[in-house]
Amino acid sequence: MHKIALYPGTFDPITNGHFDIIERGIRLFDEVIIAVADSQEKKPMFTLQERVDMVKLAVRDLERVTVVGFDNLTVELANTLGATVLIRGLRAVSDFEFELQLGYLNNSLDPNIETVYLMPKLKHAFISSSIVRNLLKFNGKTEHLLPSPVQDVIGSMKSCTLR
Repeated sequence: MHKIALYPGTFDPITNGHFDIIERGIRLFDEVIIAVADSQEKKPMFTLQERVDMVKLAVRDLERVTVVGFDNLTVELANTLGATVLIRGLRAVSDFEFELQLGYLNNSLDPNIETVYLMPKLKHAFISSSIVRNLLKFNGKTEHLLPSPVQDVIGSMKSCTLR
């Protein structure tokens, strides 16, 4: 049976922690679809298209990984794409309560959807997109936090002006 997993998130921007979770996911599932949420309520630094493009660049060398943007319920997207598993990352205890509630919510909307929680490697456990965005606002060093193709894109955007 072909197991498709959906890894939803805002990915504003995608970090090495996200990338680590993606690599782990493709070892567990036949296909991983990275779903980049529009998430306008979070007021992302990058547009949906910029985030989708950055994720595509980051995973371009990985097999069995696709990237889509979305602006509907995660469970609806999973059903549309044939995914029966949602991948969520857990970095610290502070993530656990929110992720547990979200997993229960998604399962209440569709009992056929399972949520799998993966922890990034310890060296990536402190990385979050919000930390990266904060560093970017103050022109801080982010090379060790982002996949290199994403760092290159953001570096070229810095010469313009980040929102």
